[in-house]
Amino acid sequence: MQTRVLGRTGRPVSVVGLGTWQLGADWGAVDDATAFGVLAAAVESGVTLLDTADVYGDGRSEQTIARFLHAHPGTDVFVATKMGRRVEQLPEHYVLENFRAWTDRSRHNLGVDTLDLVQLHCPPTAVYRSDSVFDALDSLVADGRIAHYGVSVETVEQALIAIARPHVASVQIILNAFRHKPLEQVLPAAAAAGVGVLARVPLASGLLSGRYTRDTAFAADDHRSFNRHGEAFDVGETFAGVDYDTGVAAAHEFAALAPDGVTPAQLALRWIIDQPGVSTVIPGARTPEQARANAAAAGLPPIGDDLAAAVRELYDTRIRPLVHDRW
Repeated sequence: MQTRVLGRTGRPVSVVGLGTWQLGADWGAVDDATAFGVLAAAVESGVTLLDTADVYGDGRSEQTIARFLHAHPGTDVFVATKMGRRVEQLPEHYVLENFRAWTDRSRHNLGVDTLDLVQLHCPPTAVYRSDSVFDALDSLVADGRIAHYGVSVETVEQALIAIARPHVASVQIILNAFRHKPLEQVLPAAAAAGVGVLARVPLASGLLSGRYTRDTAFAADDHRSFNRHGEAFDVGETFAGVDYDTGVAAAHEFAALAPDGVTPAQLALRWIIDQPGVSTVIPGARTPEQARANAAAAGLPPIGDDLAAAVRELYDTRIRPLVHDRW
């Protein structure tokens, strides 16, 4: 597994990580045995970065990672968690007292004294502009509660504000074959500043696997049912904000671009890995087989200019008008 340094953390991490939202909640039921199997398959495939959050299953994702690592001593992984979504999304809640409480909870859940990386979890834009917020984050580092901090953002504007902060180690942003806007400014700015980039929602909530049809049904506790129109959180987190029927049709066109021996999901991941400035891509997985297949994308050759141009043309003609100016 190829590694890249994750920005200002200075830590080499695998170019394919594992997002663990699925192991907590909001993607349908995943039992503990399956969750352990997913983690084992990812780590055995060379994955060294696990991305989680304190609200994934109200701590279940963090706790599952902790139990897995306890059962596999010596496993060398970097765990990135997030904080800030446990309260109403108001800038006045982003204060040191809350940061200490939230990180203490994550430290307990993960069974560690110092968290590797804590990311602000898609707060309002005003939070990124606040000097006091970043002073508080610096205090967490000084206290030894966290080793590094970063941000998870919804918009390009938020990412650029955060990248300009001197101690932000990394930015997590939605980037996939159906979301190209970060390529224009965010990735070059992050590379110039030495800030890492974690590409999330890389398969557009599974659309880019090419497996879904207009008639595909998702469980009631799956965000692809209950957040399709942004009912619970930002609609961009579900199918990358693309209208579902349009996304299904475009995803089938994308799948037709996959070379022999490469799945559409692997093509989608390899496309992201090939973008200059990306540190790691963090697909989720609900089965061990998915985790292994995702990791295998790191071993594929670069997709080449012709295929990259075809992906760009598909985006420009089918997807750009729907999402490009929104985030």
